[in-house]
Amino acid sequence: MTTPTLTPSVPGAPTPAPLELSAATLRWRRLRRNKALLAGGGILFVIVLIALFAPWISPHDPYFQDLAYRTAPPVWYDKGTWLHPLGTDQLGRDYLSRLFYGARISLLIGISVALISGLIGTAMGMAAGYFGGKVDMAVSFLITTRLSMPVILVALATVAIVGGSLWVVILVLGLLKWDRYAVVMRSATQQVRSLEYVAAAQAAGASTWRIVWGEVLPNVAPQLIVIATLEAASAILLEASLSFLGLGVQPPLPSWGLMISEAKAYMFFSFWLIAIPGSALALLIFAINLAGDGLHQLLTPEERA
Repeated sequence: MTTPTLTPSVPGAPTPAPLELSAATLRWRRLRRNKALLAGGGILFVIVLIALFAPWISPHDPYFQDLAYRTAPPVWYDKGTWLHPLGTDQLGRDYLSRLFYGARISLLIGISVALISGLIGTAMGMAAGYFGGKVDMAVSFLITTRLSMPVILVALATVAIVGGSLWVVILVLGLLKWDRYAVVMRSATQQVRSLEYVAAAQAAGASTWRIVWGEVLPNVAPQLIVIATLEAASAILLEASLSFLGLGVQPPLPSWGLMISEAKAYMFFSFWLIAIPGSALALLIFAINLAGDGLHQLLTPEERA
């Protein structure tokens, strides 16, 4: 029997690192290396805080009109004052306050549309992917029919007939933007359905609802989260387009798209009226897409490698 050789410890030598790291440590290291998620999530976190605390941090009532201060320039202009740091609009309303409240509307629309369309598309896609057969054929037909209709044109026609308002826009976009969820969830569910743990649950006598809810859904959740971020950004941009055309959020609500629409007559004289809400909208869309890309890298196994 051979005696194992012991390596003598040298005073002052560094202690060898453990071969295995905890799951929490690995997740934290991956998160720190994920620059897209940190940058996009940080910007998005600031915008969410502004939206939540808008009533307390806004310097003025966003609906108060003061015609004596119409189209006052921002503070960095010669005639700008700290009374209105970002100036005022064509009705004398404080632009900074309306910008803060506009973040609430944009986030409300993005989250609400993502939830409504996500519920519809996820249910259809998982049903098609799990059951297959006639269910898959029916869902595929509905997806093809939906993809044949441009979202913006259908939304324009519907809102023009029903009338534009915040909740009408949310409902219309929520009922139109489920197709991407359905396509991705159908494909992901088909892959998960053939795995061993699903077969084991079926052999154990688990009900279909138990298998779908407890086995399939947790394993397709990463793809669902990524799609939700992309759809939220798309919904915000679509709402801004509808509001710019006068068929979305109606005055006096401070929607960023509506603020751009109301300022288009002043674009050659007071261009900041378009530049400020336009920059805020672009920053929000950029942050959501960047965070979504970071989530994709963090949650997708092949990307993590």
